[in-house]
Amino acid sequence: QVQLVESGGGLVQAGGSLRLSCAASAGTFTTFSTYTMGWFVQAPGKDREFVAALTSRGYTYYADAAEGRFTIVRDKAKNTVDLIKNDLKPEDSGVYYCATRRPRNANTITDPYQWDYWGQGTQVTVSF
Repeated sequence: QVQLVESGGGLVQAGGSLRLSCAASAGTFTTFSTYTMGWFVQAPGKDREFVAALTSRGYTYYADAAEGRFTIVRDKAKNTVDLIKNDLKPEDSGVYYCATRRPRNANTITDPYQWDYWGQGTQVTVSF
């Protein structure tokens, strides 16, 4: 069983920056180091949407809206993955979820149903 705990959410003004962190507890999962880590966001009334992902081999994937503004980084030794968010916009607001999944076809990386474990989420609000 894998447990994910997010932190770092809050209220920030447009144009500001925020860093979200996700700590993973993998117990006896010896293959967890091969898992892909990622972030999704869910705004009120909307579906959960892909933001960014980082594979165990270091490949990164970003949603178009995140490209150039957000950076995903991973510390394998600490089992953490951070999402560094710059130049925030009000439309970036929502609950951000950390997720992880076993290695699989990258074509499915933006599909939330293709992820295996989820954190409880952390709220990010970007004001005008």
